[in-house]
Amino acid sequence: MPLPRDIPVIDTLIGFRDTHQMGVASTKGDWKRHPAEYMFKDIPEELGEGDDRLDSIAETVREMDAYNIRVGIIHMSDDRAEEALARHPDRFVAIRPVDPNRGMDAVRLIQREYDEGKIRGVSFFPSGQQPPVAIDNRLAYPIYAKCVELDLPIFINVGFPGPRIPMMPQWVGHLDQVAYDFQELKVVMRHGAEPDVDLAIKLLLKWSNLYYSTSAFAPKYWPQEIIKFANSRGADKIIYGGYFPMGLELSRIFREMDAVPFKDSVWPKFLYDNAAKVLKIDAR
Repeated sequence: MPLPRDIPVIDTLIGFRDTHQMGVASTKGDWKRHPAEYMFKDIPEELGEGDDRLDSIAETVREMDAYNIRVGIIHMSDDRAEEALARHPDRFVAIRPVDPNRGMDAVRLIQREYDEGKIRGVSFFPSGQQPPVAIDNRLAYPIYAKCVELDLPIFINVGFPGPRIPMMPQWVGHLDQVAYDFQELKVVMRHGAEPDVDLAIKLLLKWSNLYYSTSAFAPKYWPQEIIKFANSRGADKIIYGGYFPMGLELSRIFREMDAVPFKDSVWPKFLYDNAAKVLKIDAR
């Protein structure tokens, strides 16, 4: 069925328009608007140099209201995150991006922001660090252990990275060892898992605390294997993630979702319930 308009949404990857949308530490060379701009045709407009960056918070809330997004997951690496949490504590939940190269400093940062009530999760971009850190690298293990201790989920980029950086640190197969070593760790895959989607599905079936989000892909490019999995054995495993304003407009995402053939019973779980469970957000 088409996307139901009466189901609230948790967007597990949203942010605020900026003068330069994002950076990736491990990239070599320059780009104009996005480190993977060769992959995106219609990147949302950036702010002008004279625009007030805080105004973007209100813009994102308006966009969320337009598409029934009740809660947006934002990154603490954005210096506006704390202001957004203060203005709209019921609309935003924050997670902390971490660099395992920082060792115990990264672990202490997680603990401090958790103690201050600022975060409900962590994120990790293996190929994007400088130097890159593989998913199963020992440098990441103290972070995983801290997430287990605090019962925080971690969102991990998996598969082929859009920026022109090494792929193998994000090979989805690395998750098998991590899930074995940290069986209480809740891991949400981000950014596709291509070209190993079939392997990702095998791992989702194997490990109870492993999830998959649709972040950074327009719905018409969501893998058919993932849609089929959600409609069968994976209804509790697939989570909606957008990419506004980093690479996609919400108008396009929600328009294209009308053509996604999820079963009636899958939509509520995909749009809200699964993310609410992982992030400890109030039920619908």
